[in-house]
Amino acid sequence: MKKICILFFLLLIIPASGCNAKNEASLFGRTMGTVYSIKVLISDRDDLEGLKKKIESRLDEINHSMSVFRKDSEISAFNALVPHITMPVSQDFLSVLKTAKTIHHQTQGSWDGTVGPLVDLWGFGKTGNVRKIPSAEKIKALLQQTGFQHIEIHPDNSVSKNMAGISLTLASIAKGYGVDQIAQLIEQNGIENYLVEIGGEVFAKGLRIDGKKWHIGINRPEKGAPYTEVYKVVPLENKAMATSGDYRNFFEQDGKIYSHILDPKTGFPVSNQVVSVTIIADACTYADGLATAVMVMGPQKGLELINQLPDVEGLIITMEPGGHLVDHFSDGFQAEP
Repeated sequence: MKKICILFFLLLIIPASGCNAKNEASLFGRTMGTVYSIKVLISDRDDLEGLKKKIESRLDEINHSMSVFRKDSEISAFNALVPHITMPVSQDFLSVLKTAKTIHHQTQGSWDGTVGPLVDLWGFGKTGNVRKIPSAEKIKALLQQTGFQHIEIHPDNSVSKNMAGISLTLASIAKGYGVDQIAQLIEQNGIENYLVEIGGEVFAKGLRIDGKKWHIGINRPEKGAPYTEVYKVVPLENKAMATSGDYRNFFEQDGKIYSHILDPKTGFPVSNQVVSVTIIADACTYADGLATAVMVMGPQKGLELINQLPDVEGLIITMEPGGHLVDHFSDGFQAEP
């Protein structure tokens, strides 16, 4: 699912001279149908070009595992799998499935990676269908072929499905996993201060070159708002952050707005006044999936869950009648206007 662009507020200063001076360097590229942006604090001895090649290679591995657009990917092989037949999978695929299982359980099914056929039916998926309200009969029929609980992870770390028709789409969690893995790769190369962003999902480690926390901007969640318009700024250090919203990918029919985020229980787009959810957590994989789930849960249940989870904070923004935005902060969420 399409995620919100996140803006980086970085104060650049000229480093002091000397062989151990740090410079701020930037890396950019494309992956997972979107773009990535990385900032690292490095010395002259660090091999920036070599690091970029490692990053590109690692991202290609992850994309090869989880892209439904690649016929040779693991997820494509799983989607073609016959029920009750086990399939050995990579550590990447297994890690994402385990986190997805956790989120599916914690949110009582509000996150569900098997709703891809319904997303396609509404015209928001990869099939390019016309965006319109499907018939109730078609929605009901496809609901019978969904349910993340029908995916099983076995003790030998193989996976299977126990019902025909079940297929996976991991777009709402895979980018977060990519962020986590690139952050891990950067640390393995001896870099302690960096910022990784893929399609709006972020992990920040250490501090900026000026010694301050990284500052991440959240877009104003209004239809037609510029991508550069900032609603809140979040100081981030040694944490992941992910934002999900419904105001970029939608259609209007008979005066009503229908967004791309579906309720897995009904097969219809959510209609609970939530326009944006930002989650801060230790891992971006988890933050990514949870942000989508809370969009479905709504402000009350979503905030109750966030406040129960250790080391997790959140901001839920609703659009109230009249068009004004209302913020719903978790107990420890910190943001600047």
